[in-house]
Amino acid sequence: MRRPLHRPGRGYRVFQGINALVLTGVVVLTLYPFLNILARSFSAEARIRAGEVNLWPRGFNLTTYEIVFRDETFWRNYGNTVLYTVVATAVAMLLTTCYAYVLSKKDLTGRGFLIGVAVFTMFFSGGLIPHYVLVTSLGMKNTLWAMVIPNAISVFNLLVMKAFFESLPAELEEAGQIDGLSTYGTLLRIVLPLSKAVVATMVLFYSVSFWNSWFSAFLYFDRADLMPVTVYLRNLIVGATGGTGAGASTDQLTQVAANIQSVTIVLTALPVLCVYPFVQRYFVSGVMLGAVKG
Repeated sequence: MRRPLHRPGRGYRVFQGINALVLTGVVVLTLYPFLNILARSFSAEARIRAGEVNLWPRGFNLTTYEIVFRDETFWRNYGNTVLYTVVATAVAMLLTTCYAYVLSKKDLTGRGFLIGVAVFTMFFSGGLIPHYVLVTSLGMKNTLWAMVIPNAISVFNLLVMKAFFESLPAELEEAGQIDGLSTYGTLLRIVLPLSKAVVATMVLFYSVSFWNSWFSAFLYFDRADLMPVTVYLRNLIVGATGGTGAGASTDQLTQVAANIQSVTIVLTALPVLCVYPFVQRYFVSGVMLGAVKG
């Protein structure tokens, strides 16, 4: 006979209700600032200055978006940002994954030294001027690699990935070696398929970092056609607040100065918000579910 289903007690139901209320509050607190910024980006200058904009646009206005979108430089810089983010993330993931996999081998000769070299760079740096001289002397100034190579490995991401690789059962790799897999074959066919969660997390971390990066371009690029969109938006803010703009009238500049920060946040965050839902499922998936059977 089938046993009757266990019904949750009153205490558990109360806990579920409180938990739902708390999580709903967290969601509301998280969404409210972004919805306010989004509403301000579509609102009129007078309504923004009067503090009338909350969660819904007041005096619907697209002046700032029109000024940004009709500028060819914006689209060129936006394409640069996409290119820099894709290439830099791919290079960073390649180097970080290989380095972390090597450091995860506890019987590796010189492992402590390699870890020390990585950790040392977290606390000590050569400084901005030696950094600039090095990048320039290597011929990377005004090239894609000035955005990619100097920031190719994040030590924090490296240590997180190393710890994850160390948590994988060694028996899986031993089984692969018995089947004739090489070191690279073991990494590609056993380790990485079981590491989708940490790989997705590192891709998200790196891509967001490179997408929002502007100082490296500001430092190493002299040509406007090489700049990422973050530098373009920074220059637009300076132009709006300084009273100059790309072909804009005085009324348009007043509108731009009123909501340029909101438009900047929306344009910068939108691609990340579009990509995140496709990566989020890896954070909650059971990575080792069914991988090892006793």
